[in-house]
Amino acid sequence: MQAKNKKIVCFGEVLYDVLPKQAIPGGAPMNAARHFERMGMDVTLVSRVGSDQKGVKLTNFLNKSGLNTSFVQVDPSLPTSEVLVKLDENNTATYEIKKPVAWDNIRLDDDLVKKVQQSGVFVYGSLAARSQSTRQTLKRLLHYDNLRVIDVNLRPPYDTAEVALELLAKADIAKLNIEELDKIAQWSGFSELPEDGRIRTLYEKYAFDYLIVTYGSEGAKVFDGKQIHQHPGYKVKTADSVGAGDAFLSGFLYKMLNENAAVPDALDFACAAGALVASRDGATPDYNLDNIEMIKKTGN
Repeated sequence: MQAKNKKIVCFGEVLYDVLPKQAIPGGAPMNAARHFERMGMDVTLVSRVGSDQKGVKLTNFLNKSGLNTSFVQVDPSLPTSEVLVKLDENNTATYEIKKPVAWDNIRLDDDLVKKVQQSGVFVYGSLAARSQSTRQTLKRLLHYDNLRVIDVNLRPPYDTAEVALELLAKADIAKLNIEELDKIAQWSGFSELPEDGRIRTLYEKYAFDYLIVTYGSEGAKVFDGKQIHQHPGYKVKTADSVGAGDAFLSGFLYKMLNENAAVPDALDFACAAGALVASRDGATPDYNLDNIEMIKKTGN
């Protein structure tokens, strides 16, 4: 995996996840950025909040978290985003996402272009591209020579084939869950293949460096073009699954960028990071690298 430097930009939605017990800051790009920051990476978050009280509160929270918020824009009219999170009997989350909100209108400017040009890694998702305004900004930022990483996030009704497949085509690394793999295979006409065949076909279709498929508490697979590496995941008592996938992706990239780790080692660390976050309340609980290593040692 080649990146010109270790500077990371995370692009997309920031919001409040309204959980049954409380409302907490969230959004996959923000979660990933906070996990990168926890792991000691140089990371910048690009998003947009409203000029309302929730936006001020969210920006203050991000500043206290140690994140660079100079590229978190403020929208004069659209509100800060809120997402209703529902948990099933297994504490698996589903989401109701309101529209329009501030991150539907992330604007391009010269400073943002320069920031992305100077970064080594650009992490983005498919959800933020649901609106024309933010989608056009994202497409412009995908023209530069950084390592482009997509975290596919197909949230109905914002899961159109046209948008998702166009963004996949720009990525060097793609992460998606098994349900998203199945949906993309159906869109692309190879859903009849066995699971590993779908993984290999999607990888070859877009010439990724790595294709990552996650299975929640059942671990993940990574295809590097030669071998499908599999990890069964770490079995922990789940508090909630919000943010676990974001921690997984941050952990995988952390190991690859900092240590040029072998894929099985990066996958192991990523699964431990995801399990740690799933075992605690909220998308970005307090933890350090030693806590992740403890999951690896004890398995829980």
